[in-house]
Amino acid sequence: MILPEPIQRLIEAFSKLPGIGPKTASRLSFYLLRSSEDLARELGEALYGLRSGTAFCQTCFNITVSGRQECEVCTSTDRDGSVICVVEEPLDVLALERTSGYSGKYHVLHGVLSPIEGVSPEDLKISELLDRVGEGEIREVILATNPSLEGDATAMYLSQKLQSLGVKTTRLARGLPVGGDLEYADPNTLLRALAGRHEMN
Repeated sequence: MILPEPIQRLIEAFSKLPGIGPKTASRLSFYLLRSSEDLARELGEALYGLRSGTAFCQTCFNITVSGRQECEVCTSTDRDGSVICVVEEPLDVLALERTSGYSGKYHVLHGVLSPIEGVSPEDLKISELLDRVGEGEIREVILATNPSLEGDATAMYLSQKLQSLGVKTTRLARGLPVGGDLEYADPNTLLRALAGRHEMN
């Protein structure tokens, strides 16, 4: 079946989004075709506003409102400015903020080192991180990259770079998920849980 060009364009556009295959893209497109014009207009305005209404914080590189130099976290006087948590993406900031257990500030790398994909230190916000730490007000940097090959490599690279700046560098602990069963845990997770064990008081 040959689809009209506007529908085909929308399907192709949806298909470029992560996690959306051709079938889901088609379902979304036909749903919007059948829905009210208001929904399509609202979606279009929201997409346009996403790019025009947002910017990156000039300090931590998290997402902020367009026109602001710094995000809410960086300008907050209630946060501990001597601790920086380094994450891969802005979504990681949201995940940590949902815990309500972290009161420091952030630094978003916008990716991880990946020689296979051609991502080098110059492609990430690493020099900006080193400049922040080099100012001398930071006492701890928490490396919160994902527990993947690329995330570990990035954390190791950052650790080496930060060592010369004399700042305490830590890495997020790893282990068993709450509610998980030992029999289903993979060997690497079990090894890390054993290595990261702590004394019970």
